[in-house]
Amino acid sequence: MRKEDIIRMIEEEGVEFIRLQFTDIFGRLKNIAVTPGQMDKVFANRYSFYGSAMFADRYEYDDKLYLHPDLETFSILPWRPQQGKVAKIVCDVCKKNGDPFEYSSRYILSNAVAYAAQKGYTMNAYPECEFFLFHVDDNGLPTTTSHEIAEYLDVGPSDFGENARRDIVLMLEDMGFDIESSHHEYAPAQHEIDFKEDEAMAMADSIQTFKFAVRSIAKRFGMYATFMPKPRQDVAGSGMHIHLKLMKDGVNVFKGSDGEPSDEAYWFTGGIMTHARAMCAISNPSVNSYKRILAGNWAPDLVTWADHGERALVVINKEPDDVSIELRFPDGSANPYLLFAAALAAGIDGISKKTAPGCRADKVSTEEVEALPEDLKEAVTELGKDQVLVSALGPDFIRIYTRIKRDEWRDFMSRVTRWEIDNYLTRI
Repeated sequence: MRKEDIIRMIEEEGVEFIRLQFTDIFGRLKNIAVTPGQMDKVFANRYSFYGSAMFADRYEYDDKLYLHPDLETFSILPWRPQQGKVAKIVCDVCKKNGDPFEYSSRYILSNAVAYAAQKGYTMNAYPECEFFLFHVDDNGLPTTTSHEIAEYLDVGPSDFGENARRDIVLMLEDMGFDIESSHHEYAPAQHEIDFKEDEAMAMADSIQTFKFAVRSIAKRFGMYATFMPKPRQDVAGSGMHIHLKLMKDGVNVFKGSDGEPSDEAYWFTGGIMTHARAMCAISNPSVNSYKRILAGNWAPDLVTWADHGERALVVINKEPDDVSIELRFPDGSANPYLLFAAALAAGIDGISKKTAPGCRADKVSTEEVEALPEDLKEAVTELGKDQVLVSALGPDFIRIYTRIKRDEWRDFMSRVTRWEIDNYLTRI
């Protein structure tokens, strides 16, 4: 897409607002909104912001950073008003001199993609995105309440979110998304929408747009959408299972000539298994993430693989005409750019070293295998020790990221919870 194409679309569609979107290191979507009269300034990369916004103000970075629009990502948001339409464009974050900002997660993924390309590979991905639709209170603020009693694959009227989910799918398709399926999940008020595969960078952009769309459309239905891994202790948590394919000259290298999983599929799996405990700081980056894992409910907690099953960390899926590798441990709090960069680095490391996947879930006892980290602190410690991931994401990025995550853990540990009061106040 050229600048002239975007200007023409803005004029023909009556667009009156354009969101210049970018992602901070935690995967949170940010934006600066402009009117059509400012597009020359947008194309000249002149919109800036204070760099601390990239770190949610949890790390001091006072230099200004600049937004460089990726023209291919321009699209109109169909859920916004038809009179005075709103569009979005994804931007890269750069320094004043035009160099990429080295701590931008989109830039980190671009480096991982480039490294894979040097070896002849591209990675395709598609997610299974789970989320909850909860009620809001009288002030419009989110709650964790739902009066719904629907279960897996139920339909209306017991599925209260059916209409919202339908609109989400239809509006995403209006934006060019290729939606594979959607359905109600196991827990009341829990839903899942699955995409068809795309190249890693495009898919990471799509996940960010998807989350934005889900939250925006849910609000129109008087609901609040959350991708929090474990918002309620009494029901299953939400994951974001990621299916991966490694392509070479347009051919899926995970599929052997006989239709069975190839050596590369097993070696890639071996790489993920080797680096899984460190990857958790990226794939499961919140304190709450580990409550989903420890609680079970179809979430993996051991470093095992399988060719089927719910509890394995990695599943090698042999489909009728294809093979993919499914990572079952990530959740929706992950930054998709960092997640794909880490997975690509770990998997290619496995291929380079011809790493066997090791512990198959149905052939080992739980005593024989490693467990995933029990909490965020343990995961962050593992990440800091993993030289493959440190190199892939950048030593300075890892230093900042792990420092902020350790602060997050300490803040959590400083809080006195209701559980502690109930169990200790009158017993000690």
